[in-house]
Amino acid sequence: MAQPKKRRLFSRRILVGEDEPIFGVLPQEVLTNLFKPASETAVVWNLIYPRAKPTLSLKQWMAIPPLAGTPSLQEEDAMTPFFWGYSIDGERLQALEEASRAVDGDEARTEVDLILLGRRNVVVVEAKNLASLGRCARYQHGRCPEIHSPPGVADGAAAVCRYWEGGTSKFTDQLEFGNRPTPDETAPLCNRHYQLGRVLLVGAAIAGILDMQLHLWLVTSRKGWPALKRDWEDLTGRIRDDGLWQRSRALAWEEIATIPAR
Repeated sequence: MAQPKKRRLFSRRILVGEDEPIFGVLPQEVLTNLFKPASETAVVWNLIYPRAKPTLSLKQWMAIPPLAGTPSLQEEDAMTPFFWGYSIDGERLQALEEASRAVDGDEARTEVDLILLGRRNVVVVEAKNLASLGRCARYQHGRCPEIHSPPGVADGAAAVCRYWEGGTSKFTDQLEFGNRPTPDETAPLCNRHYQLGRVLLVGAAIAGILDMQLHLWLVTSRKGWPALKRDWEDLTGRIRDDGLWQRSRALAWEEIATIPAR
């Protein structure tokens, strides 16, 4: 007797491509986020996947009028999408693994919603739906090693944050963040720009590993843009590399939806 067909898990959230190999390897956290109304996970897949068979034209995406950023950039490349670090075929982007280890060490690895990888260019994308940009959880919970006294660390003992130390993980190598935070700091930039700052660091590491040109994008809805605009413009205004500053763009989901599906 034929077995009854298994109910498809993503039928209400994934509009197309739910049988692709990527859904067999995605972390459980990503799959769980598919069912959260505020999550951008389903939006990323449903809008990008139909337009990437198998690649995206960077020139076509550069033609999208940005919410913020240089409107007249001209760059052509065939871009392969990696959703949450995986290709549509379920292959892990190994350069992301290496970059994440260099930036985050043993901490929770930075999740990049979408990476577009070409022959000469790599685009790291932070995608938003209803959520705000992420802050530093340790600072928010009074556990910043630079500002607060961590549990079990005696007064005067060394306590440092890797994002203020040397190497690939240092925020100030890429961003003008001023002086290192001190215990009297009330609004450290590393808290305000924690999520986007880490995405930028990971992107810079990937670009270095692969010898490519880096682009930083934020994608959100037109409705959600006003809530993100000030933080985005403040962060991009602090980028040290003028070329990267020019290649940093905020885009609207509504404009992406006008690109014909393939």
